[in-house]
Amino acid sequence: MEILTSPGTLLLSVPQMLDPNFMHSVIMICEHTADGAYGLVVNRPAKITVSELMPDHPQLSEAGFPVFVGGPVGSDALQFLHRVPHAIPGGHELEDGLYIGGEVDALSEYIAVDGEAAHNVRLFVGYSGWMGGQLDMELRTGSWVPLPPSTEIVFRTGNPETTWRHAMRSLGEGGAGLSSLPPDISWN
Repeated sequence: MEILTSPGTLLLSVPQMLDPNFMHSVIMICEHTADGAYGLVVNRPAKITVSELMPDHPQLSEAGFPVFVGGPVGSDALQFLHRVPHAIPGGHELEDGLYIGGEVDALSEYIAVDGEAAHNVRLFVGYSGWMGGQLDMELRTGSWVPLPPSTEIVFRTGNPETTWRHAMRSLGEGGAGLSSLPPDISWN
């Protein structure tokens, strides 16, 4: 039986996930079909800014704008999520008010002039990918906790660990209990 998640769905790694690529991660699903799935980790800042990533770009080379690690696959490509289609046209709407991609010139202009851009745009290197049936199996075995789309969580600023805990707590009482568990119970 296939378990397909819709674009915009958030996947929260369970506390027991020890894979360093996904421990305490919040992943936004961009696409999930029978052929496979891909998403972006929204709470893992990279150790570089866009100016370091694109030193030759006329505007982005001057921006100290944060970049996030979207996952361990394809780290040679830059992707972005945003919720400002009026400022960055041409994107694909994943969920109501949440867009992926768009015009790069408009993106660079928006980042250069809007001091609140970090609240509305996320840049990513890499992505998280699954082969056909792989994510379905991981969902069935309880490796991920699905959460309805939330732009508030996707664009949450601050400590990445706090974002994961906040997302877990948004599930209610059961999620609040999970949010306080250590990855390995022997750490207690």
